[in-house]
Amino acid sequence: MQTDGDLEPLAPSKAIEMWLGRIESEKAEATVRSYTYRIRHFEEWCEEEGFDNLNDLGPRDVYDFDSARRAEGLSLTTLNNQLGTLRHFLGFCRDLNAVTADVVAAVDVPSMTKAHRVNEERLATERAEEALEKLDRFRYASRDHAMLAVAWDTGCRLGALRALDSEDVYLTDGDLDRLRNYPEVDETTYRTIRDEVTPPFVYFRHRENTPLKNGIEGQRPVTLREKPADVLRAYMNVNRIDSLDDDGRSPVFTTEKGEGRLSKAAIRRVSNIVTQPCRLGGECPHDRDPEDCEARDHGLEQRCPSSRSPHRVRTGSITWHRDQGWPPDVLSERVNATPEVIRDHYDHPQLLQRMQSRRSFFEEE
Repeated sequence: MQTDGDLEPLAPSKAIEMWLGRIESEKAEATVRSYTYRIRHFEEWCEEEGFDNLNDLGPRDVYDFDSARRAEGLSLTTLNNQLGTLRHFLGFCRDLNAVTADVVAAVDVPSMTKAHRVNEERLATERAEEALEKLDRFRYASRDHAMLAVAWDTGCRLGALRALDSEDVYLTDGDLDRLRNYPEVDETTYRTIRDEVTPPFVYFRHRENTPLKNGIEGQRPVTLREKPADVLRAYMNVNRIDSLDDDGRSPVFTTEKGEGRLSKAAIRRVSNIVTQPCRLGGECPHDRDPEDCEARDHGLEQRCPSSRSPHRVRTGSITWHRDQGWPPDVLSERVNATPEVIRDHYDHPQLLQRMQSRRSFFEEE
């Protein structure tokens, strides 16, 4: 057991700086921002309580911080996130001999049932199919049509959708020659896979200014079904505005004015718009008049109760894949999430469909 005499002095602010520096080398920028926000409360508490050396922290002090956060009336999810982050940070400090093991153990991260962990607000399959059908009829192969088709078919994150370059889209056998452009594909590897790989698919890539959530580990090729591939092909051949981003790259989803790659905010706006039932002639299910509904105004689309963000599209897509019988272990590679995360956060089964999909596991007698 480590004793206080073994500890080496370390200020909370310096420890946080070191910890975040380590995370920055391993995690995406958005993850680092989230960790920074969560640990800020502990840093402020240390300043208020006069802790300028982590060696002075004891289990009772961790309990006091925990109690102070709970007194703020935070939700169980927020407490789980913030205290889980604190335990991660203090574990790092323990490795640096700045706190004792019992300080780390004193962090009581509240347990959460699946009902607490899961946000049921997803894009339902019937809603996705309706939105895609209307886009197919009235705005075929538009940028918004292609974007929703790819997002729903692949279950990708917003960042992956935004990161797609034209060279990452493989729709014909001739496109496969571009695999040579990837540094990990040498000539021997290329010749090996050239006759085995079949389009259509997209290849999500981690690059400096368009990072994937899990960095290099998030890179992956993902097959496309024929219909989404046809929509994407028509969009790129006819309706895509040819434009380069600030790095001289050719994004798949460009701005309507041809000023480069769509921003994350713009992609969220597109997602919220195309999932509004009243768009393209549908009726409002919320007894609102589309003529004066605020959710039809630019920048306010998310105020429609039925609009869905890219993350909710991803949630719905993963659920749809599971309802089609995709096992979590197989789906994991497609959507870049662990099987456990899929089960806990994205798996909202349509129970009758799930029962039907399991029939294939029974042998015919």
